Amino acid sequence: MATAHALPLARPSSNLRNYVLVTAAYWADTLTDGAVRMLVLLYFYQRGYTAIEVATLFLFYEIFGIVTNLVGGWMAARLGLKTTLFAGLGTQVVALGMLALVQPEWLAVPYVMVAQALSGIAKDLTKMSSKSAIKFVVADDAQSTLFKWVAILTGSKNALKGVGFFVGGLLLYLVGFREALLILAGLVLTALVSTSLLMKGDLGTANKKAKFGQMFSNNRAVNVLAAARVFLFASRDVWFVVGLPVFLYTVLGWTFWQVGGFMAIWIIGYGLVQASAPGLLRRRYETRGGTPDGVTATWLAFMLAAFPAGIAVALRAGADPTLVVVAGLIAFGIVFALNSAVHSYLILAYTDSDKVAMNVGFYYMANAGGRLAGTILSGLLYQYFGLIGCLWACVGLVLTSAALARLLPSAGQARVSLAAISGEE
Repeated sequence: MATAHALPLARPSSNLRNYVLVTAAYWADTLTDGAVRMLVLLYFYQRGYTAIEVATLFLFYEIFGIVTNLVGGWMAARLGLKTTLFAGLGTQVVALGMLALVQPEWLAVPYVMVAQALSGIAKDLTKMSSKSAIKFVVADDAQSTLFKWVAILTGSKNALKGVGFFVGGLLLYLVGFREALLILAGLVLTALVSTSLLMKGDLGTANKKAKFGQMFSNNRAVNVLAAARVFLFASRDVWFVVGLPVFLYTVLGWTFWQVGGFMAIWIIGYGLVQASAPGLLRRRYETRGGTPDGVTATWLAFMLAAFPAGIAVALRAGADPTLVVVAGLIAFGIVFALNSAVHSYLILAYTDSDKVAMNVGFYYMANAGGRLAGTILSGLLYQYFGLIGCLWACVGLVLTSAALARLLPSAGQARVSLAAISGEE
């Protein structure tokens, strides 16, 4: 088996160059995405919008994430990853331009919701293109290298999104809302132009005969992993999106900037752990065939459930809420990041090169569905049951993800199931 000391190439070396360009473009879009989220949140909150109205601005962003991953995977299969990458970057420029033009006297909520929908479409097209591109760079028999590269890309994305939170707040303070958006639009436009000029050839082979119905995978491992992903990300967002920041602000008395800064730092740390996942997990999975498998995903999920349960019990017992929540969130973030990194590797390990865009699109559709469900539940549960209610819901969702992960192939079964990925079963 090839080791991670060198990068075996399954395609011509020009694909490595293209992958570097795709990754750089993805980083630019990810930084922008985090910055825009903070800009919109702070700007409209300062203008007197309620928390519910501000949350509504991001509703289409999440909904269209589901749609984009489903349709985008099919588009990438038919038109190629290069087309969907450029479409994503171009759409982001349009979305930023729309936001920069918004006026206070307009019906700002529906207008911004549409602009945010475009931004969500752009983000998911770019993400799907960059993550799918890894499959065309790493050799099929270099699974440990594939895990390493997926972990680095996924981790760097989340770290950059956290940096984007800081950048958005800083730009709003230094230059204002409209000027900040124009600066960000310039960054994405530069990435689009540079990538289009420097990229040679294509990423993968377009299949004009790909049918939309093929987006719904007939690969059992992919379907089970997607289901586990829904519950995993719902478990995070059911307390992280609404319940946690409101708790920090109203119960612990943190300032708005303390809440935003802490959550940005958490996301950056979360991303760094994801990028380090291969090294952190190596001792656990090397004895199981050299790469993570369904067993790895299962025990990580069961371990993860212990932390929200522990936080809920400690809060009910009257422990110091600041210490309990901060320490618990850090521990939860470490294990969640490892679990997410394993999932991101497995979707590429389970899929074949000629179906990678559609399977990755289907998988991230499930990811977006989990985020949307978690966001809605977070607001409802916190309103009626507080943070403790959100935490117990998190436990239930994580355990469901763990139960589904038990159905995934183990290392010993992987060689058999991989033969079925292309429909040979």
